[in-house]
Amino acid sequence: MSKISLDKIESYNNLYKTVGLESSLSKILEEHTNSSIFASSLGAEDQVLLEILLKTQKPFQVVTLDTGRLFNETYTTIDNTEKFFQIKIKILFPDAIEVSQMVSEKGINLFYDSIENRKLCCKIRKLNPLGKELSTSSLWITGVRREQSVTRSDFQFAEWDENYQVIKINPLIDWTETQVWDYIKDKNIPYNELHDKGFPSIGCAPCTRAVLSGEDTRSGRWWWENPVTKECGLHWKDGKLVRVKS
Repeated sequence: MSKISLDKIESYNNLYKTVGLESSLSKILEEHTNSSIFASSLGAEDQVLLEILLKTQKPFQVVTLDTGRLFNETYTTIDNTEKFFQIKIKILFPDAIEVSQMVSEKGINLFYDSIENRKLCCKIRKLNPLGKELSTSSLWITGVRREQSVTRSDFQFAEWDENYQVIKINPLIDWTETQVWDYIKDKNIPYNELHDKGFPSIGCAPCTRAVLSGEDTRSGRWWWENPVTKECGLHWKDGKLVRVKS
């Protein structure tokens, strides 16, 4: 990472602390005109963040990953979101040949057999398509919150993502789950109905379950794994955070 990028990240974190969320987002998006990607999973945080981003009236591209293993409720949320906000979400698909080869060699539900298999599946179905999209972008916007899990407790508002070589912005990093849901209810924003059935974090259907009382919000993702390994790799690589903070 260049010193220019590090200085830019520091300036964005200071901007956020000084002028607040919406003003800082507006300025940052303006600096990255036609080069900003908001990668949404259509989860509660991302629905809130989409509404906030649209209020800036600055250009950015909304994308979501269709891994081929999503819940039907997630597809319904995509449709409802596009109609509510009157936007078009760009859907990213994995390479069909890569998926076919993986399934042929390791089985349709390979992710249950080992962490290595699960990470391979995530790489092919999620990381590769997003990486291709981010390769022509300078800013990656996510709905990550520190409160979500132990693997995200050290995340900052602005960071450098070493894996994708872009500046990453986590606008809702300081928000609580209560704040997220209060915002959704206040704005009457559409959300995935699985949230009402005990799914605070929603990924692929075979790898997501409802959480139990007292569990953190991401405990239902890859529930058979150790908590410190339970990331798809978008924010982690080889068990390590792939970003640099100021």
